[in-house]
Amino acid sequence: MIRGLHGLLYSSDAKATRAFLRDKLKMPHSDVGEGWLIFDLPEADLGVHPLDKRDQPPARTHELSFYCDDIKGTVAELRSRGVSFRGEIADHGYGFVTFFTMPGGVEVQLYEPKYQKRASRGSTTGKASPHAAAKRRPTSSARRRHARR
Repeated sequence: MIRGLHGLLYSSDAKATRAFLRDKLKMPHSDVGEGWLIFDLPEADLGVHPLDKRDQPPARTHELSFYCDDIKGTVAELRSRGVSFRGEIADHGYGFVTFFTMPGGVEVQLYEPKYQKRASRGSTTGKASPHAAAKRRPTSSARRRHARR
């Protein structure tokens, strides 16, 4: 049975990218030797977007997004650690979004979802997070806008 997702980032400066994830984003990790860090994320999800021949990456392309409960607070905290963001936070229908670039040219989306995360509904305490309770499922038009990005 599948228990999770292991993703890979390809970086022109893997050592600096790992240090960024460890030091700036404060991600828990395991050191598997020789500078290789495997980061342990508490949650994951996976979306599949159709290709509609608009301004999109080609098939076989993967994107990485991190999500949070409070994007304004998270951006402020990350900025205090020296993380630079590309543009302001914007409403993309499915959530509030901004982007940053890690060392090695790895661009990442950061967003606060408007929909309720399953892990929030089924937490170990049996209670949804207070942030998740305020989330709503995006409308079909918001889902179409997300599929076009």
